[in-house]
Amino acid sequence: MNIELRNVRFSYGPVQALDGVTLQIGEGACGLLGPNGAGKSTLLKILLGFLRPSLGDGLVLGHDILKDSFGIRRVVGYMPEDDCFIPGLDAVAFTAHFGELSGMPRAEAMKRAHDVLYYVGLGEARYRLLETYSAGMKQRLKLAQALVHDPKILFLDEPTANLDPQGRTEILELISDITSKKDLHVLISSHILTDIEQTCTSLVILNKGKVAAQGDLAALREVRFSLYEMKVVGESGAFLEALRRRECRVETTEDGVIKVYLPQTVERRDLFGLAGDAGVQVRHFVKSRTSLEDLFARTVGVD
Repeated sequence: MNIELRNVRFSYGPVQALDGVTLQIGEGACGLLGPNGAGKSTLLKILLGFLRPSLGDGLVLGHDILKDSFGIRRVVGYMPEDDCFIPGLDAVAFTAHFGELSGMPRAEAMKRAHDVLYYVGLGEARYRLLETYSAGMKQRLKLAQALVHDPKILFLDEPTANLDPQGRTEILELISDITSKKDLHVLISSHILTDIEQTCTSLVILNKGKVAAQGDLAALREVRFSLYEMKVVGESGAFLEALRRRECRVETTEDGVIKVYLPQTVERRDLFGLAGDAGVQVRHFVKSRTSLEDLFARTVGVD
């Protein structure tokens, strides 16, 4: 496992930010989701060694989070959510500076800075002052400084924040290219569910400082509930009410499709029984694919 945490707890005074977090994150790209205040930023800071948990322990690529924070930061690249730029520097000097902070010799850091700036699409603008950069260019630059020391794992905190649709697409394409490289793994913290769904194969959901769900994204969607699309003939009001009484989540579309999310306690044959009892005929019935939004809403208890 690349990341392992066992019973990690952390408080800000009386506020419990993390409450017994135990998780395992393997290879590839993993998404970190949760509502505001769930503990995502605190978790990243503990993994980086910036914060020390009050209880529990863990490893990042074999480095102890309690004893070897410097070792962790040598093998981890971190793209923070907030801007962290040094006024008066151009992109090359800025990126090389972070390479040196990671222990690289100056000449090697400078060469590597040029390479990663070209990789993220800033090659032509690498000598421009950072103050002149657009929001999209700044996000690319933060990604470049996270890559400059050739890390083994990347922590990306809200990598598409404040970007227009084109800039968001470009950043996601870069992340997808990064995750396609087998020797570089990525942990992406984001509140944009479609970004996680597009780039990640595994998932951790935090809620109120606890792990609400974790594992393979496709398996989590399938296991927690199933989505079926139906069309019926007849007055559907009683049928819909019967579904809700069985704790099914029900949506209706403008073209008359009824989307039914079945909990594990309800089987699909039950739908036909409920339809018959309500006096409606089922004319269309197909299993559909649930979205990450559906999984997230169910897991954290929002509608």
